[in-house]
Amino acid sequence: MIRSILSVGGWTLVSRVTGFARDVVMAAVMGAGPVADAFVVAFRLPNHFRAIFGEGAFNTAFVPAYAGLEEAGAAGEARRFADRIFTLMLIVQLVLLNLALPAMPWVVRGLAPGFSEDPQRFDLAVALTRITFPYLLFMTLVTLLSGVLNAHRRFAVAAGAPVLLNLAMLAALSLAFLFPNAAYAAAWGVAASGVLQFGLLWWGCRRMGVAPRLVAPTLRDPAMTRFFKVLGPAVIGSAGFQIAAFADTIIASLLPTGAVSALYYADRLYQLPFGVIAIAAGTVLLPEMSRRIAAGDVAGAHAAQNRAAGFSLALSAPFTVAFLTLPGLIMAALFQRGAFDAGDAARAASVLAAYGLALPAVVLVRSAVASFYARQDTTTPLWASLSAIGVNVALKLWLTGPYGVTGLAMATAVSQWVNLALLVGLAWRRGWTAPGRTLGLTVLGVVLGCAALAGVAVYGLPLAEGVVPALPHGREIAVLACLGLTGAVVYGGVLVGLLHLFGLRLRRA
Repeated sequence: MIRSILSVGGWTLVSRVTGFARDVVMAAVMGAGPVADAFVVAFRLPNHFRAIFGEGAFNTAFVPAYAGLEEAGAAGEARRFADRIFTLMLIVQLVLLNLALPAMPWVVRGLAPGFSEDPQRFDLAVALTRITFPYLLFMTLVTLLSGVLNAHRRFAVAAGAPVLLNLAMLAALSLAFLFPNAAYAAAWGVAASGVLQFGLLWWGCRRMGVAPRLVAPTLRDPAMTRFFKVLGPAVIGSAGFQIAAFADTIIASLLPTGAVSALYYADRLYQLPFGVIAIAAGTVLLPEMSRRIAAGDVAGAHAAQNRAAGFSLALSAPFTVAFLTLPGLIMAALFQRGAFDAGDAARAASVLAAYGLALPAVVLVRSAVASFYARQDTTTPLWASLSAIGVNVALKLWLTGPYGVTGLAMATAVSQWVNLALLVGLAWRRGWTAPGRTLGLTVLGVVLGCAALAGVAVYGLPLAEGVVPALPHGREIAVLACLGLTGAVVYGGVLVGLLHLFGLRLRRA
């Protein structure tokens, strides 16, 4: 299983690295002003809906059902099930697209009410969102195709598809002179990438002989009935996190210009370890636990969950330390150039530090929630998510006044820990999770390794600044690279040494 996580994580890392390159170019070209704010809203809207109805809810309902049919030897039933879901999703998305495009001014006004006071920014956001919204149609279908491949333990194609989004946007930004402004170029890059990703996933499914076909949709199939019973709570549960993201955008649009962009750039760095590690672990863990539980191997399912949780925490913890101790240096080194000035970097740095507090929880949630989804229980995570979202929104309204855009990220951090505590507590009471000695010792090793890493960051920064010469450009990057390499050696050495001392090793099962 660890090998599969590394495969997914490796491709996701390529996606995040190219995504970082995309964001660096965007920051240099658009900065963090009104044009960037308008594009961020246009980019986020289809992604919010994709996360709610696509990968968030759909995978949790589809993958266990499809994998269960395959495990039971009903391959023909599994294919027919996928065909019917594919056809139904296509119809729903076409209807949604035709309803959303003419209503876009009202949609944007609801998502970013603060833009209404700036007609130029509002009109730009509406125009850009009409370009990006069809991306949702293709990505919803991509999610289904990814679920089919993941159920057959073919993870690489689905994990590599998002790279096409970043490459398409970079290509479009390189041709920005052909568009009214760079935001239009980026928006058309988003739209084109949806077509490209769908083509790649369709090719991957067709190579395996499992590409879904258009068929007459029906709801009388028992598998379809079970699917929708699971999907309903999953949609609401997935909407919880996205409601918080919607609230972030709504509240940030009411703050001074640049708040939406600051939130976006900090979120992109926060999403790097989440996307590379947590999503990779969750993608592999869900079908693994589903198959083991279907086969009656509950102990094996819990062991797989513990390995995924420990592995995820060990890889993500260094990012938490970096975001908390060096946020200013990180934002200055990575984004401060062109139209993105020192003030933009400082504002985004405070948001990044707050997101650092959320990272361990948000990474572990993806492993914890598998206890329920593998058993096709989407109702319990729904209530946990709604409880956390209630805390989140209340804290956003309370903390934004004194802390501005940073308060939005602080509220997110608290709510993620609430969500994790509820999931683990409920799973423990039902006997659906069994943290063991190995996981406990791994957590201890990670904590001690992070303490050493924090020492490198705090005490090594002045030393690195003294060693690195004054350069006309890129001095912050050089200092960050110096600290990063040193920290990686120290953290890795401490963690591996402690795991060896405890008699543990990372298994490549």
